[in-house]
Amino acid sequence: MSKLSAPVTGAVYMGVAALAFSIMVALIRTATEQVHPFEVAFFRNLFALAFLAPWLIRTRFSVLTTAKLKLHGVRAITGLVAMLTWFMALASLPMAEAVSLSFTAPLFATIGAALFLNEIVRKRRWSATIIGFVGVLVILRPGLDTVPPSAVLVLVSALFAAVSALLIKVLSRTQSPGEIVAYLAIFLTPLSFVAALPFWAWPSWQMLGVMFLAGGCGTLGHLAFARAMRVADASAVIPFDYLRLPLVAVIGYFVFGEAMDAVSWLGAAIIIGSSIYIARREAVVARQRRPGDPEPIATGAQREKL
Repeated sequence: MSKLSAPVTGAVYMGVAALAFSIMVALIRTATEQVHPFEVAFFRNLFALAFLAPWLIRTRFSVLTTAKLKLHGVRAITGLVAMLTWFMALASLPMAEAVSLSFTAPLFATIGAALFLNEIVRKRRWSATIIGFVGVLVILRPGLDTVPPSAVLVLVSALFAAVSALLIKVLSRTQSPGEIVAYLAIFLTPLSFVAALPFWAWPSWQMLGVMFLAGGCGTLGHLAFARAMRVADASAVIPFDYLRLPLVAVIGYFVFGEAMDAVSWLGAAIIIGSSIYIARREAVVARQRRPGDPEPIATGAQREKL
């Protein structure tokens, strides 16, 4: 890796992240066939925290000193809603369609950044955002087909993931990335346990193994994603994040017998194209930003991998 250029290195890390997140989606789908989605969410968080524990111990929990505990808690609640609705949707919606609709998170984040963080969003990004939601209509085809509730759940998940991304922006002004990730895992584990209690049934050892692997893949994906964003410009590596769609489509076809039709692929292409354009426009804005100006936020929604 040290012999590769920064953009190529970033692309490799982002490809690893996309593969890890795609496998995680398939594992979650497998687990929800026997275990309630809320319980799957709890074990995914529990095992993710277990993977983070050695790092926390090595740093002697130094990242857990904050003056923004309430804001971390609010961010965890929004992340929990995003996660629970996402897992519920994965239990019944074809995986490729669910992933396609989840790519709307940067679109929601663009709107939220303009409304709540006073970020200047000019007509090019507004146009790209509107076109992205046209892609949603192409996939859902309201009026021609009945919109499944699980598809609505994905959009709710994307909305709350965008809100969580906006909160990350606020937190990142005074908190380190490690602190933000650590507090999320620490808050999500007990919160998701409370949500799972009404549906609790002890899973089999096999399903525990599946959820353990899901937690490991999620942790690997986050680490690879963070490294990709660190070594290269976001606009250069974000397009490789969308490898998740063909990877999930292949897994869905060969493992679960799912296939996405041509119209849904068209809608997904519109959403992805709009999101990539927004990321590139943000890169231009970032290069033109003066010291002290707020950073763009929409691509922060890309970090909300569940």
